[in-house]
Amino acid sequence: MEVTSPRTDTSTDADTDEKNQMFNDGQMVGLATSDCSDRSKEKTGDQKTLRRLAQNREAARKSRLRKKAYVQQLESSRLKLTNLEQELQRARQQGIFISGSGDQSHAANGNGALAFDIEYARWLEEQNRHISELRTAVNAHASDAELRIVVDGAMAQYDNIWKLKSNGAKSDVFHMLSGMWKTPAERCFLWLGGFRSSEILKLLANHLEPLTDQQLSSIRNLQQSSQQAEDALSQGMDALQQSLAETLASASPIGSGTSGNVANYMGQMAMAMGKLGTLENFLHQADNLRQQTLQQLHRILTTRQSARALLAIHDYLSRLRALSSLWLARPRE
Repeated sequence: MEVTSPRTDTSTDADTDEKNQMFNDGQMVGLATSDCSDRSKEKTGDQKTLRRLAQNREAARKSRLRKKAYVQQLESSRLKLTNLEQELQRARQQGIFISGSGDQSHAANGNGALAFDIEYARWLEEQNRHISELRTAVNAHASDAELRIVVDGAMAQYDNIWKLKSNGAKSDVFHMLSGMWKTPAERCFLWLGGFRSSEILKLLANHLEPLTDQQLSSIRNLQQSSQQAEDALSQGMDALQQSLAETLASASPIGSGTSGNVANYMGQMAMAMGKLGTLENFLHQADNLRQQTLQQLHRILTTRQSARALLAIHDYLSRLRALSSLWLARPRE
């Protein structure tokens, strides 16, 4: 016989209901936990997206700066090639030829002017590299410490040209003073083998604003002292030329034949040679004035102002070289 107990049935139904309730509660807790987790993941994903976008913008900005520097480097290389072609043409006009089968370095060492021209072309290439780095640092808003390193490198590069010119003057001072190693437009503004410091200071006036009153006063005094030194050197050079002309004019003609006249002629020519020896000193003083002016200007200005000044000077000289290229390439009737 099967006996059914009401108590047993009731207990079983209650247990089932309790289990169902616990299952439902567990599902709700699980859903709530899952929802919180989804929101946390979504928030984390948004932060990653923002970081990625910021990184992409920074990468794009750096890419634009690199592209601009590359274009500027290409332009500098083009100007350098034009300058080298002009130097080669001038060398040919002066009767300087280098054999294709010979040792070019030996031929260059045999001629001081040509040796200097080769070294100057290398210096110009290195100068363009320094200026490209400086321009990139300025456009990228580099820190003062980083910018100071680049500025010091560009200033040191100018010191190298003074050393090159000093060595070149020992071989051929006339080549240095005539500026045959520069382009025609640069030679138009040449003063004792280089630029006038006072003119460069005038050029920078519109590129360094804003300046403090003390900076303006210091730059004004520097320009005045540079002008006075330039005038003194120019007067000394004029006096040397006049004295040299008088010495040559007073020499007796060598064709007169007497031993006394020959001795007088040789004595006058020796005196003229001695006076010509002071030309190297004039060139050295002019380059020393240019070097000191740049150094004093660097001390007056801030790091960023010095960077803008170096860029302005380089751009001015580059425009002169570009003007020469356009002039030489102009159509002729």
